[in-house]
Amino acid sequence: VVLKPSNRNRYVGIFQNFTTAMTALPPSTPLNMTEKNYFRSLSGALRSRSSYEVASLLCPPVPSTVPPRSDGGTRPDIELSRKSHPGLSSVSTILDGPETSDWQPASAQGYVVYTYCSSPSSYAVPFSSQSGLHSSLNRHLGQSAGNWLIPCIVSCCRNTFHLALAADQDNVDNKKENLERAVTLIQESFSRALNDRKEFKADTTHLDEESSKKIGVLPIVNILFSIYFRLNNLRLCKNLLRPVESQGLHERPVPAAVVDVSRLKRGRRGAADDSVIKSGMSATYRYYVGRLNMFEDQYDAAEGHLGSAWKYCGTEAASGGAMRRNRRRILNYLLPVKMLRGKLPTKEFLTKYGLLEFLPLVESIRKGDLKTFNDSLNIYQEVFIRRGTFLLLEKCKTVCYRNLFKRIYLITGLTQIPLDNILSAFKCLEVPVDLDEVECILANLIYRGFVKGYISHSKRILVLSKKDPFPVSAVIK
Repeated sequence: VVLKPSNRNRYVGIFQNFTTAMTALPPSTPLNMTEKNYFRSLSGALRSRSSYEVASLLCPPVPSTVPPRSDGGTRPDIELSRKSHPGLSSVSTILDGPETSDWQPASAQGYVVYTYCSSPSSYAVPFSSQSGLHSSLNRHLGQSAGNWLIPCIVSCCRNTFHLALAADQDNVDNKKENLERAVTLIQESFSRALNDRKEFKADTTHLDEESSKKIGVLPIVNILFSIYFRLNNLRLCKNLLRPVESQGLHERPVPAAVVDVSRLKRGRRGAADDSVIKSGMSATYRYYVGRLNMFEDQYDAAEGHLGSAWKYCGTEAASGGAMRRNRRRILNYLLPVKMLRGKLPTKEFLTKYGLLEFLPLVESIRKGDLKTFNDSLNIYQEVFIRRGTFLLLEKCKTVCYRNLFKRIYLITGLTQIPLDNILSAFKCLEVPVDLDEVECILANLIYRGFVKGYISHSKRILVLSKKDPFPVSAVIK
């Protein structure tokens, strides 16, 4: 898969923003080296423990197939180009020096992926080679001292994820066996980084043989979150949350070089750009945790995490277009949570971010227009089901009911409203209900505190409180 040079960095950056903590794609070592030069460069990089060189040679950015997102968005078309690349049998591994002999298997697998990146072809073989490379790198991560391999591991996890998605696209039965294999490999990377015994100091931003590997935990967790949501296996997210939050790893600064090897200063052993990208990492983490809270009906926590993701995303030094797309992804889940709590966005805000599917829902809730609400929910049903927000938006009907009854109260000016009058309003909106259903709806609203009053069942009358019968504080929390 080849992107046009003028668009490549922009499109690949769009795809990787949330799955890789919203960082740029590293323009590293040229992808046109001969086999001899490749292994000579890799030998030198391994001997000097050069994080930049090792990550650039073993884990260059793979061409993205731009697969469909789990939230139903679309991606730009890209040109397909199929060329052959060497198999393992044709690669002669030549690493200089005995100190690099253990890297022979990883280097052979890495060269296959490296040549694939320069000449994309079928995704099936590269994923097999990438799996072998990832397995070897996991072993070296466990044996190595310090965290100098972390940029390579993070890049490898990202490549494994992308290639698994691409390989699964070729499966006619829509099975995700390659993505499930990728989960096992990335989970091992997560475990090896998390279980490092070296202390992770609060101000650690260096890549060397003395610092903790835990500096790479959060980028790997964000990749695993993305995979778990694609596999619809959300229970596994809990296994990531507990160790990360118990150790406070989601609040630690992460050097930009960990997720973007272009920030490593080439030619200096372990030298790195110490600038942190805490905001980008936190935005990704909060985004997925907020979605998880939403699916578990923990709406207070969901609003908090998604709101934090929105705040962090707003401070990210990214291009306006990329930041706008990331904010829109957050809003796909933040808006339904806020709407359920009575916080309705303006028409201008929804238009600014292109979220027009919410516009009729918001206006109908604001007016208490049940017919428009039901019709809009049916029109965009597939979109909301794909995102996983349909049931949550259905719950917003409660707020719509409350606003309808408030309009009836304001129009009639009565604190004792016959249920027949309310039934007439439902009939005008072409909503088929009977008096018993009206009583049931009102009883539920009174129980939840949305309406202050009581129902006289014998007289079929709604008796409202004379003081603040529709408290705003009960809805907007």
